[in-house]
Amino acid sequence: MSATTTYRVTGMTCGHCEGAVTEELSALDGVSSVKAVAATGLVTVTSEAPLDDAAVRAAVDEAGYELAGRA
Repeated sequence: MSATTTYRVTGMTCGHCEGAVTEELSALDGVSSVKAVAATGLVTVTSEAPLDDAAVRAAVDEAGYELAGRA
């Protein structure tokens, strides 16, 4: 069973931003796919189990952006 969650991330403006966020979130345990869209500020994460919001926030912070919450 997998979980798909969409998050709102502020500060993404380009493909490089999408890549940075995708790279950090992909490194989290259990994450199977990440789709970041700078134009909408939405990041959809598919994982084996629901992710801890604090872990997601830390990964987004590490990429240099801010997690605004779940979309």
